[in-house]
Amino acid sequence: MPVFDTHAHYDSNAFRTDRADILTALPAAGVELVVDPGCDVKSSRAALALAEEFPCVYAAAGIHPSDCAGAGEAEFAAVRTLCGHEKAVAVGEIGLDYYWKDNPPKEFQQMVFRRQIELALELDLPVIVHDREAHGDSLAIVLEYPELRGVFHCFSGSPEMAKELLKHGWYLGFDGPITYKNALKAPEVAAVTPLDRIVIETDSPYLTPVPFRGKRNDSRNLPYVIEKLAEWKGVSTEEMTRITWENGLRLFPKIKRQGE
Repeated sequence: MPVFDTHAHYDSNAFRTDRADILTALPAAGVELVVDPGCDVKSSRAALALAEEFPCVYAAAGIHPSDCAGAGEAEFAAVRTLCGHEKAVAVGEIGLDYYWKDNPPKEFQQMVFRRQIELALELDLPVIVHDREAHGDSLAIVLEYPELRGVFHCFSGSPEMAKELLKHGWYLGFDGPITYKNALKAPEVAAVTPLDRIVIETDSPYLTPVPFRGKRNDSRNLPYVIEKLAEWKGVSTEEMTRITWENGLRLFPKIKRQGE
């Protein structure tokens, strides 16, 4: 059964020496689809260039909250143009990040987030949401847009927040940290998340699962995430692989349409 990594940053400099080798090797390793989300205009362009070169790669275009300083009309226009690419399947990575003290002010992050949400609605694309230490504001903002759909990437909120998002049709992304010993909330979140709303991610080159924690991550490590989720949900790894593949295609319908 093929594997779908719904969030990996292969445009990152961490892959500058062997990027092509890894992306060429993924299908043989069972990873047949990857979505590479941009973090600003430059990285969104780079992600789309990879999507043009490698059949298994798709991209998203967006401005990450940690990279949104100075974002204005020119940047929003560029993201709009990039989202028109045939292999651009979402607006992302967008959202709020209150963890880093040198990030742009909260009010500015929220403005940039809303502008990109409105673009996604206009273009009928899902969003990939980054939410770090900003759970209340992230939830409040997405609920302002009842028609909005997408995924909360590397979900780190409470089971109660998960229930609210799930009620409104959202998907939740699970990554390497669910394999860590201190992943206390993750089993509770997984317990309240129906199988048909779970997607798997690596966030490569970050968030490497056990037993490779501390090393550079790539999509070939997804079986460790799948195994943990299968254990928690009481299904086989084969069933979890199939379910998350199908969920990824529903989350990003543009991929499914192109494959038909």
